[in-house]
Amino acid sequence: MESLNPIGLYERAARRAVDVATGVRAEQLSDATPCTAWTVQDLIDHLVGGTRYLAAAIDGVEPVGVAGATADDFGAGVEACLDRLGGPGVLEHTCTSPLGFDWTVLEATAGTFMDVLVHTWDLASATGQSTDLDEELVEACVAMFLPDMPARGRAAGLIGPEVPVPSDAGPQERLLGAMGRRA
Repeated sequence: MESLNPIGLYERAARRAVDVATGVRAEQLSDATPCTAWTVQDLIDHLVGGTRYLAAAIDGVEPVGVAGATADDFGAGVEACLDRLGGPGVLEHTCTSPLGFDWTVLEATAGTFMDVLVHTWDLASATGQSTDLDEELVEACVAMFLPDMPARGRAAGLIGPEVPVPSDAGPQERLLGAMGRRA
């Protein structure tokens, strides 16, 4: 398995997510997603917002909100983040996590990787695309974030209740269940 390099993991997950976002048809934008309060458009806005969050963390500024974003906006945001993550000292900058604690841009990149990976499944599921996630990315995400992160996210009201999975469930099903999704 690829080492747990958050930048490489984010790049792979984000490029797949851009492909899925590109596959969304205009008539699907108002459709529901597994994120019960979000439509497909809301989910795309969230993904673009993730790129703006990461870019703001790199620059040490507050992120700017987004509405009505497109797959092209998402792709451009991903590329902008990837271009800037290798800058001198960038990974040591600090910012505030969505859960309210301080962390480094490297840690924010890892968190954004997890968010993108899970939401790729949400977007694919909502729009009838393949929900198969890259096994190496899923295994890396499980290693980095389970079991602690979902519980912290639930406590902050960002993640729904855990969905029980069979004891012999594979990594993708375990990850999705921990993140409140029914695979």
